Amino acid sequence: MNRSFKAVIFDMDGVITDTMPYHFRAWKTIFTTIGIHVSHEDIYKREGQKGIDSVYEIFREKGKTCSDVLARELLKKKERTFKRILKRRFIRGSRLLISRLRSSGYRLALVTGTSRHEAKELLPEYLWNSFEVIVSGSEVKNGKPHPEPYVTALSRLKLKSSRAVVIENAPFGIASAKAAGLQCVALETSLPKKYLRGADAVFNSYASLQKIF
Repeated sequence: MNRSFKAVIFDMDGVITDTMPYHFRAWKTIFTTIGIHVSHEDIYKREGQKGIDSVYEIFREKGKTCSDVLARELLKKKERTFKRILKRRFIRGSRLLISRLRSSGYRLALVTGTSRHEAKELLPEYLWNSFEVIVSGSEVKNGKPHPEPYVTALSRLKLKSSRAVVIENAPFGIASAKAAGLQCVALETSLPKKYLRGADAVFNSYASLQKIF
């Protein structure tokens, strides 16, 4: 793995914030109201994807059709449910590493499928301000696994892909980073290693991951 990077690009859900259990509960609640069962895998494998895309894909996988009106309605209900049940929690070691990387002179960016206003609510101001560049789900046409989110981050950082490394935790995020030509390391915070194929390295915690910096 090439370690000549100047920037570290973080995903948010499941990498910084410990929010995936709440996303799962919210999605499960909403889909249950229309008679669709979603599993842990159905939701966790889509971490980082734009919410509206998740709705359409889940319907297709379950062999059902979904109108645009229904998709938007379900997404709004999911977001309201998520906000109601959410408790602010962080992945162990994430804030410490962000602080250490900043102190060491690394440039930091955040790339998340979450909308900008929701991401800003989830992150304390000091953490939000740690990132030089933030690319949210509301700022790109194509969400993960498309490369656009990470290509956008590189453009705003004005860096070549060889000068940055991504920290992800889900298949779509890894695919997005690799399609953008980036090195990508993955954390087993949401899914086990077998789901994280394509990452340049997989770590079970920040304690083990920090050795690459």
